[in-house]
Amino acid sequence: MAIKKITVRYRNYFKVWVFWGSRFSVLLCLLCCQFKATASYFEFTPEARQAYRQAVELRFVEARSSLARLKQTQAENLIIYHIENYIDFFTIFLDENEEEFRSLEDNKDRRLAIIEKGDRDSPYYLYTQAEIKLQWALSRLKFEEYVTAFMEVRSAYKMLIRNQRRFPDFVANKKSLGILHALVGTIPDSYRWGVKLLGGMDGSIGQGRKEIEEVLSYADRNEFIFEEETRVLYALLMLHLENQQEAAWEIVNSAKLNPEANPLAAFVLANVAMHSGRNQEAIRLLERSPKGRAYHPFPYLDYMLGLTKLYELDATAELHFKQYLKAFRGRNYIKESYQKLAWLYLIQGKEAEYRRYIKQCLTKGAAVIGGDKQALKEAESEEMPHPDLLRARLLFDGGNYRRAYDLLIQRQSSDFAAIRHQLEYTYRLGRISHRLGRSTEAINFYKQTLQNGRENKLYFACNAALQMGLVYESKSELVKARQAYQACLSMRPREYQNSLHQKAKAGLNRLKDKS
Repeated sequence: MAIKKITVRYRNYFKVWVFWGSRFSVLLCLLCCQFKATASYFEFTPEARQAYRQAVELRFVEARSSLARLKQTQAENLIIYHIENYIDFFTIFLDENEEEFRSLEDNKDRRLAIIEKGDRDSPYYLYTQAEIKLQWALSRLKFEEYVTAFMEVRSAYKMLIRNQRRFPDFVANKKSLGILHALVGTIPDSYRWGVKLLGGMDGSIGQGRKEIEEVLSYADRNEFIFEEETRVLYALLMLHLENQQEAAWEIVNSAKLNPEANPLAAFVLANVAMHSGRNQEAIRLLERSPKGRAYHPFPYLDYMLGLTKLYELDATAELHFKQYLKAFRGRNYIKESYQKLAWLYLIQGKEAEYRRYIKQCLTKGAAVIGGDKQALKEAESEEMPHPDLLRARLLFDGGNYRRAYDLLIQRQSSDFAAIRHQLEYTYRLGRISHRLGRSTEAINFYKQTLQNGRENKLYFACNAALQMGLVYESKSELVKARQAYQACLSMRPREYQNSLHQKAKAGLNRLKDKS
């Protein structure tokens, strides 16, 4: 009897346990579902898209407000930290303020730490980390932190490769990989082994171009948040690595950029316009670029406007260079701005003002980028440019080829006493004839420059070889093109050596794809 009572009692306990256990299980499932619903994720929601758009249009005050709201309403959406990094990147890149750079630097590790706790099964998990590292690597280049920048690029590259293997259909990945593959493809063979050894990176311009074209093909058929960004990168690749100015112009014009609402759009369009012989269009774009408190300051646009007007021999260029020098707190293009002011006075016949402004290059700004280094060398040499050759150079740079040609063709090389002016004369006529479509005449002038200046440390012969290679390449004379590019690489001019050699290397890589 006692045993029966105990059995009944335990049976009742069991029923109670089953009753409450089943309800506990349901509650546990609900809690798990709730936890899963609030777990971190990556999504470009409409609100996140708006914040991204505001960031890339340099409307940082609005972007920060949008991100603050997102942190309240979509606190677990880790795309927030990817967009935040865009703001820091553009701030550092445009301001070039080292103190500001140092104060923002901790944001990188903080954002990466947050993202690392995110959904590892999302294609954005590795992608956003890689993008943040790439943006900081580019920022570091402004302050010559080359080793750290390289390490960040290497880490980002590896992340993108892993992400590509896991998510081969995630097109945003190819946007960044495409650019990295193309840039690696421009590294001379003598240094390529080091890049492979230290970073495991490899690629070619052709590979990078193909990857970006795949992204744009996808964007033509689907909505893609990074479409404009990708088209801009593609245009710059075509412009600087493929030497296809017209193609680059067509690409940026198809990118739906609004230069009157976005200073970055004005910068990109004007930059490509300047490099494709559309100087007047560049002036128009820069003059209509938006300004005001809604946008982060972008003084470099004043520098560009000064440059485009100088190319027209327009004296009002002075106002824009001086505005840049007044507003900019960074260190690049300072020496070059003083040099350009000196040039402006020289072509007006004001030699005393030329000497006053060129001396500023000795003490103002830094000599890190090529243009500033060249300005410093001109100041140190105390060798004043020849006014007519300078006018021809400026007109050429502004796409005024006929005016430049008419200015020089009435003279002869023997009219110039200095060897450097004789070399510059044939070089300038070669460049001008080249742009006018007179390829045979251009090659003859390039050959004269190469013959007379191969041992000279000025850049004229080196660039003449590069340009001759471009002429031969355009005529499908690939053997002669290869010889010209190799001649360029064999010379070591004091000025522009890195950029000239990079372009020659890019030319040789293109020839590999064509042969």
